[in-house]
Amino acid sequence: MNKKERLVDLDDKHSLHPFTNFHDLKRQGPRIIVEAYDNRVKDIDGKEYIDAFSGSWNVAIGHGRREVADAIKQQMDKLEYFSPFFRFTNPPAIELAEKVVSLMPQDWNMGHVLFTCGGSETNDTIFKICRMYWELKGKSQKKKIISRRFGYHGVTMGSLSATGIDLFKMYFEPPASSDFTHIMAPYCYRCEAGVEASNCDLECAGQLEEAIRREGPDTVAAFIGEPVIGAGGVVPPHEGYWSKVREICDKYDVLLIADEVITGFGRTGKMFGSMHWNLRPDIVAVAKSITSGYFPLGGAVINNDIYGTMQKDLPEFMPFLHGYTYNNHPVGCAAGLANLKYIEENRLVENAARMGAYLEEKLQRLYAHPSVGDIRVMGLMAAVEIVKDRQTKEQIGALPMDSTHRIEELTYERGVFARAGLENMELAPPLTITEEEIDKIVDALDSAIPQMESEML
Repeated sequence: MNKKERLVDLDDKHSLHPFTNFHDLKRQGPRIIVEAYDNRVKDIDGKEYIDAFSGSWNVAIGHGRREVADAIKQQMDKLEYFSPFFRFTNPPAIELAEKVVSLMPQDWNMGHVLFTCGGSETNDTIFKICRMYWELKGKSQKKKIISRRFGYHGVTMGSLSATGIDLFKMYFEPPASSDFTHIMAPYCYRCEAGVEASNCDLECAGQLEEAIRREGPDTVAAFIGEPVIGAGGVVPPHEGYWSKVREICDKYDVLLIADEVITGFGRTGKMFGSMHWNLRPDIVAVAKSITSGYFPLGGAVINNDIYGTMQKDLPEFMPFLHGYTYNNHPVGCAAGLANLKYIEENRLVENAARMGAYLEEKLQRLYAHPSVGDIRVMGLMAAVEIVKDRQTKEQIGALPMDSTHRIEELTYERGVFARAGLENMELAPPLTITEEEIDKIVDALDSAIPQMESEML
């Protein structure tokens, strides 16, 4: 038995793969990635692939950057870990908190950050902070969280309750709490109100006010939304959407949480996705590109009013009784500092804007294929929506994602990893991507889609 055979055998016996179809895994075996550099990864057979999805939305700076690896090693040599509880902290955590806040617009009034291990932990943390804040403000009934269908906020029991993609909840219900409700997404291509984008009156935003009034303004703690919906299909909102949402939240005294886990740190062509619409959130969730995946890290960023209330109004005897073992991890925070330095010094936010425009231009030729219903691009996040019929917009195949899983397999055979989403092929290459690599990504899709059509239509 050679090395690959041994690993495949061990994987089959002992590994549990996240977000994996176990039947496909049994038939086809695992994809074992052993090396990575720049915008490419290499499997155990030595074949290279363009990473057109940044690992999992997160490898903003590309693979193999010594600057981040060296920062991790140097921090490991000094202090690999110590408890974040009971007033303990460490220099990288302090410095990264200051850095993250400094990257946000001043009118957001952000002040404090609690670092976690990722997006799901971050959103669970934020929901608890929202409840604590309103309790301390004397509004203890404000517990409910409103989110959107197609929104993705994580898969821990708390964050899953906010996630608006039903497929992710199968076999895991009931939710952890009944205090979560979902409203229409600003998904123009599949508008629930049946309105054409040219006639949009922002009914999707207006539904937030309806939900608050239905639930009772004195019971709603917060509204959470991704500036651009990510896993639900790369859905940028209609112009005016976020300003109306902010207005509604202010009217009813509801906190606005911007889930920037995917859109933060340059993915959309600005440092934060909210900046495209001058959105002023009260709380921001970050993760993924904060370390480009070099170390697990996320963060809950709260404004000064919220922190001030917690600091001033918690009783003298009462600590902030929330925390995880790996909050404010010194090695993760050192990785974050080196990663953000690399993003700034190499002007990767600007490159994301330029390459995003190039990607959008090149993707237009995919409309030549009858199964391509819509193409949506925001910086370096894009979706190609696959349909059986452009008029009815119905899916191809009996099961969700049949067609996109097939396209993913075919593009992978062509040396490109693009991810199958909910009837969408999703792209999110590193912010270091080049025009030549974008050409190869689009070429792979351009030849894979008609092959899928010949097999499935």
